[in-house]
Amino acid sequence: MRLVGRIQEEWGKSGSPSIDLLLKRGQDALLLGSFESAIDHFTAAIDHDPEFAEAYNGRATAYYMADEIGPSIADIRKTLELNPRHFGAMIGFAAILEEIERPEAALEVYREVSALVPADGNVQEAIDRLEQELEGQSL
Repeated sequence: MRLVGRIQEEWGKSGSPSIDLLLKRGQDALLLGSFESAIDHFTAAIDHDPEFAEAYNGRATAYYMADEIGPSIADIRKTLELNPRHFGAMIGFAAILEEIERPEAALEVYREVSALVPADGNVQEAIDRLEQELEGQSL
């Protein structure tokens, strides 16, 4: 999983020290549970570079943590538009699909993630759990 960490590290590099600082501040605010502050920092990063996928991904997480599912999904979509292989955003989307009781769709997304990151045990656990839950139901 070291490779996954290196990929995520690369995704977090915008090429601009000020945007990187905004991203870091947003991540720190998330860790502190300051979701509105995190949203503000990620939004500022997006304002500076609307093509920086990781800022959308961070804001999607902050929106989700603030129980704003609609804006979270919109930012996940934008993240995936900018970086179609962003497995972190895909995992977040699958979790939301489970939460809104769409297990078949969540399973499909988890399977896509598994193709990108086959060594992720959490993703495989989610696949196994959903397959068992849906066993006997038509997918």
